[in-house]
Amino acid sequence: MSCEHLICARCSGPVAEGRCPTCRSARAEIHRHGPNIPPALVLAGLVALLFLALVLQRVYG
Repeated sequence: MSCEHLICARCSGPVAEGRCPTCRSARAEIHRHGPNIPPALVLAGLVALLFLALVLQRVYG
């Protein structure tokens, strides 16, 4: 989806220009690229996978 042709109801300007806080908020929402996952959560997931791999290696190895 693109904000190129959207007009802001608050300031009547193109959303792509981001003239007011409402425009900037809408533009940020449209251009969000995927889920915003905190780096700590990604690191915790990697540590959990490493731990699982080590446990499986010990049990089956």
